[in-house]
Amino acid sequence: MLGESVLAQFTRFVIVGVSSNGVYALLFVALASLGSFTANLAGVASSTVLANELHRRHTFHAAGRVGWFQTQWEAGGLALIGLGLSTASLAAIHILFPAAPTYVQVLVVVAVSGIFGAARFLALRGWVFRPATIASSGSTLAAR
Repeated sequence: MLGESVLAQFTRFVIVGVSSNGVYALLFVALASLGSFTANLAGVASSTVLANELHRRHTFHAAGRVGWFQTQWEAGGLALIGLGLSTASLAAIHILFPAAPTYVQVLVVVAVSGIFGAARFLALRGWVFRPATIASSGSTLAAR
């Protein structure tokens, strides 16, 4: 789990995802009286900032190569897609099941987040937190 293999990184990604979804759920329930869309926005924003930083430091061990702002900007952009999907799922619940309790709304948003999470993992690993390559470190393969 401490290595840099895809499996080790994915395991850490899932642990961070479960933790940040827990933060999301707590915020959503705490703010539900403000409306589910407001609670969703606050929960997604807070849990995303936390998750991005944990991914930078622990999941991909990229704190030395990717700064905080770049992480929030790029990974946060990906999170906007997730926000759109979670908002659309909440809208669908409100239309199809107008009396759905808060816990059902949370479960649906967490399920959508889990599905989107697999695609987000690949994007974070291959784009935002990609490992330094020989070419980007100033060396070229031809020099070998």
